[in-house]
Formats: sequence, C-alpha cells, structure tokens
Amino acid sequence: MNRPGQPSVNRPGGQPSTTYRPGGNAGGTGARPSTQIARPATPRPTVARGTTERHAASGSTVRTRANGKPSEIHDAKRGMTVNHGLNGGRRVSVEDRSHNRTVYQKGRAGYVQHPYSYRGHEYAQRTYVSHGRVYSRSYMGYPYHGAYLSIYSPGVFYSPYFYGWAYNPWASPIMFGWGFAGSPWYGQYGYYFSPYDSYPSASYWLTDYMISSDLQADYAAHMEAGENDGEAPAVAGPPLLTPDVKQMIADEVRQELALENNEATQASHQQDVDPGSSGIDRLMSDAAKGKTHVFVVGTALDVVDTSQTECSLSDGDVLALQSAPPADAQAVNLVVLASKGGQECQKQDTVSIPLADLQEMQNHMRESIDQGLQELQAKQGKGGLPKMPSTVPTTQAPAPYAAIAPPPDPNAATEIQQQSQQADQAEQEVTAEATQPGNTQQ
Repeated sequence: MNRPGQPSVNRPGGQPSTTYRPGGNAGGTGARPSTQIARPATPRPTVARGTTERHAASGSTVRTRANGKPSEIHDAKRGMTVNHGLNGGRRVSVEDRSHNRTVYQKGRAGYVQHPYSYRGHEYAQRTYVSHGRVYSRSYMGYPYHGAYLSIYSPGVFYSPYFYGWAYNPWASPIMFGWGFAGSPWYGQYGYYFSPYDSYPSASYWLTDYMISSDLQADYAAHMEAGENDGEAPAVAGPPLLTPDVKQMIADEVRQELALENNEATQASHQQDVDPGSSGIDRLMSDAAKGKTHVFVVGTALDVVDTSQTECSLSDGDVLALQSAPPADAQAVNLVVLASKGGQECQKQDTVSIPLADLQEMQNHMRESIDQGLQELQAKQGKGGLPKMPSTVPTTQAPAPYAAIAPPPDPNAATEIQQQSQQADQAEQEVTAEATQPGNTQQ
C-alpha cells in the first residue's frame, strides 16, 4: 500500500476559491509528483505500420493489420463501424448525421444516444445498458478541431459547501477498508494497483474508487468477452501504478471537483455551462501553456505510438497530456504513465489519441468522480467514511438541461443487441465488396 501526500489547501468545509475559464487554471494541485515524463513529439499518423486499407465503390472500407486480420470495417450504407481490438474484443458503433448513436461492446457498457436541445444548445441523452443495469446520462455537443465531441454534463449538482468538503482536507485522515482483497479481479491486478493506507481528503479516496472500479470492469470484460491483453509482467515489488502517478490522478480529481463546483454555480444562476471550459478544449489550452493533465482510460482502445506500432490500452491505464496539437489536428499525443503490461502500450510510450476518444476519457473520469461523490454523500459517517459537518447541505439540485432530457430509451437493450447482430452481416458484405477486383487499396 502507499500513503498520499498532504495537499496544502484551505480549511475543511471551505469552498474551492477559484473557477475554471477556457485555457485557465483552477485551484491548487496539491503536492507535486517527482515523475519525469518525456515530452511528446508532434502528433504522428494514427494508422499502424503495415496496415492495408481497401475502399469499395460504396464508400465502405476494410482496414487490416500486417498479420492480415481485420482491425476496422466501415459500412457506409449503415453508418456502422466495427473495430476488432488487439485483445480480441469487438466494438460496434452506428451514428447518423443527427448524432443519434448506438454503441455495442461485448462485456462492457453499450448505449443508445439521442440528441435534444436546451436553450439553443445541442445535448444528447445516452441510455446505457451494462450487465442488466440501465441508466442514463446527459452530454453537451461541441464541435472542436473538425471533430464533434460529446462532453459529459452532470445530472445533478451539490451545494458549494459539499464540493468544498470534498475538495479540501478532511478534519483528520481516515482508514477505509474496501473489502476487495479476496476478489478475483484484485488477484489479477494486485501487481498493478494497491489502495492508499489512509485518506486525508476525498480526492485520494475518489482516486482509489475510480481505479478499483475500472479494474473490476476490465476483469469482467475479459471474462465475458474473452479479451486477452497477454501475459502479465513477472514483477515483484511495489505496484506498477506508482504513488507519483496516483498523486497526479488525485490532483486531477481535485481540479475536476473545482470545475463541477463552478458549473453548479453557473447552473444555480441560470447561466449556460461553457463547453469550452468543461471539455478537453480547456485542457488543450492548459497544455499549450505547459500545464500537464492526466487521463484514466475507461475502456479498451487500440492506439499507435510514434514508431507507428499498434498497442492497446484498457481500463485503469493512465496517460499524460503535456502539449497541445496543431490547430488542424484531430489527434493528440499523450505519454503513457502506467499500463498493465502484456501487449498494452509500454510506460513512457507516446501514443496518438483521437480527440473524440480523449474526450470520452475525460467523460469517464468525471462520471466516476460523480459516482464516488454519490457514495460519499449516501454513506457518510458509515463504514469508515467521515461524517460531513452539520453545516454542509445534503440536498441535490437537478441540472436544468438534464431535467428536460428525454426519458431513458426503453428499447435500448434490444437496439444494442440488434446492432451486434447486424454487424456480423455488415462485415461479410463489406469485406466481399471491398475485395472485388477494381476497388482501390492503400
């Protein structure tokens, strides 16, 4: 186990004293880690070396790896893209021009997305289906660098005093037993992650909450979908997810808490939330000024490093954004701070991440933080968690854009499963069409 550093911030119960502005900064970041990271180079092509791409007359494409196995199949008629991961997983995504979207990923949460409008801004309601559980979340649409991003928008906000309680140090550090020591997923990933010995503030507890939840999800996906990241490294000693990197995650969590506090204040004054501040636009602006941000990966993703070698990332891996890409780039280079070995990208690799995927990583972190905040509020004073001061309100205020969102799609589970079945037919048809004589190959 490891012990967190003690951040130097205001007294418990105070409020984050700063607000986010596009390209700005928010709050202190606590003790600074000593990890030294190589600066990434200018973003390289996101296609792996040895890739072959065949184009059909219909506009459909088939992309294969150097070993001849398919990596991506795009069906132009259906608007469907099928990705085959290095780890054996498959992801199916269908999207139309109105940003209606259906995503299927075996062993992981799938969703159906439908757009709606709030005060002239485009939002989307996603209905997620994960192992029988159905839930919904709101996202704000935002065109950025030629990509269309979906930025997570909290469904409820807390009082500024609650965010202050979560942002600042608690009255005294707590000991907390997670209860997962005997769990199969922890037996699998104990070489990678270990929880803190104690928690001086919510940001450290939320860090362990997020990482442990990610690793549980990764393990479940491997069991259900037959994913395989290769052999775990034969290592002895401390976990691969080092205290320095965990400190960077905890610092990022605190900044996201300050961001959400600012959004809550805007919503309470009937002001529109600025997507440039809430999404990766702000993080890019910070990176251009030399400020590092970290991301925790929330799903399986294949990427390409600067040598154009393909490698995989999965839930719980950690990346650092240190420099902004050119204005016309649709991908950005990040440095791998921690990964689980095998065929995953190696620590210190520089990898290219498409902007939409990077936004989903930030979404994942914010969603995980909000789930953790709900746990902290609901279970405060129980199981070792600290009790909030009596002056901290426990009420929640629905976000105005979420209050008018359409209800969860009652047919989401069926629609997601249907897309999986249609993907089988689409792969066969597109592969046959793209390999016909006369079609172009790159």
